[in-house]
Amino acid sequence: MELQIYLMLATFFGLLIIGMPVAIAIAASGFVFGFTGLEVKLFSLIPHRIYGVITKYEFIAIPLFIFMGVTLEKSKIAENLLDVIGHAMGGLRGGLGIAIVLCGVLLGAATGIVGATIVTMTLLTLPVLLSRGYSKSLSCGLICASGTLGQIIPPSLVLILMADIVGLSVGTLFAAAAIPGLMLAALFVAYLLFLGFVSPHSVPAIPIEERNQVNKSELLKKMFFVVLPPIALIFCVLGSIIGGVAAPTEAASIGAAGSLVIAALYKKFNIELLKGSLKATLTISSMIFFILVASQVFSIAFRGLGGEHVVKALFANAPGDVNTAIIFLLLVIFILGFFMEWIEISYIALPIMLPFFRLESVDMVWLSMMIAVILQTSFLTPPFGWSLFFLKGVAPKEIGVKDVYVGVIPFVMIQLIVVALVFAFEDIVLWFPRIVGW
Repeated sequence: MELQIYLMLATFFGLLIIGMPVAIAIAASGFVFGFTGLEVKLFSLIPHRIYGVITKYEFIAIPLFIFMGVTLEKSKIAENLLDVIGHAMGGLRGGLGIAIVLCGVLLGAATGIVGATIVTMTLLTLPVLLSRGYSKSLSCGLICASGTLGQIIPPSLVLILMADIVGLSVGTLFAAAAIPGLMLAALFVAYLLFLGFVSPHSVPAIPIEERNQVNKSELLKKMFFVVLPPIALIFCVLGSIIGGVAAPTEAASIGAAGSLVIAALYKKFNIELLKGSLKATLTISSMIFFILVASQVFSIAFRGLGGEHVVKALFANAPGDVNTAIIFLLLVIFILGFFMEWIEISYIALPIMLPFFRLESVDMVWLSMMIAVILQTSFLTPPFGWSLFFLKGVAPKEIGVKDVYVGVIPFVMIQLIVVALVFAFEDIVLWFPRIVGW
């Protein structure tokens, strides 16, 4: 059975490598090795497991948050935010870069759709950064890093699904993720300010002549009408969840309705936007739930073959104490992130590995946050980081792969520093949930 477990995992990775759709690869490897190594009647559990997935009340939040994100993305919120914040920060060395980081925070909290955020920010800001004298590598790294903040800043889909996996409330993980997410953004800003001090030519400010052409009162008016609505929406959604006023599903419905209101305020709301948002929501939600359903087959086969005992032995035999096992877990997830999307890692790898840490009484909130940050880091890391592919796919021809890879390295190092800080100081993630009573 141990051999079959390794063969099942190898088959799953092999199917992914040759281009098999993720859900089919998961289900096929689970069915084949489950039928050959187990009694067929074990698979009678599948209908019950599938019913449990599709009727889970908390999962109603997924399509609602997706709808909110897609609607805001289609209503040109990114374009408006970047234009206004860019001019507001333009007099500072590195100001345009800082504006992109701030937009990454707002878009991450408002949309949570990393691919769409990176593509939009690349199309809108990369030509501007290059024309302002920013280097190719810094521009690419900055956009990739800022765009991936939506992986950890609530209301992240990663955190919603992880809450289900680790058996915690969504509000707890949202509260725990707030400080690491803002810490990442603050360190990105600090890095840009440092560059402005030691290498001002690499992050030049907008010339004063150009800044003087902007009407200050008009800029303030735009700040109010462009920046305030998404911030208010984020506050209503996250505040209601973290404050315990509304369940995630209720807050998600507020977010979905609020995104339509913002689209109307920006004069972008029409039947085509609504149809496009609904279609994209259906497509993305179907993909996620198809993977969730298929993962039940894999999970039954893996556990039936004794996979949990194999994983337990693997971590138990690791040298050192439980902290060494945690480092090993983070390393495995980091490497898996090169080849797999976060949803596959969450629903295939984590259920396999987490039982050992529960037995060792490891705080699941603390561990979940380290996993979330390391997942985001792998999303950004060469040579296979997904955000790098998103950017390269829409970048101008003069942007080479080397520019993208070199540019993200400082930001990857910053993210690893945050992982190390969270590992060393648990209160970074546990303080805020305690304050708000989760």
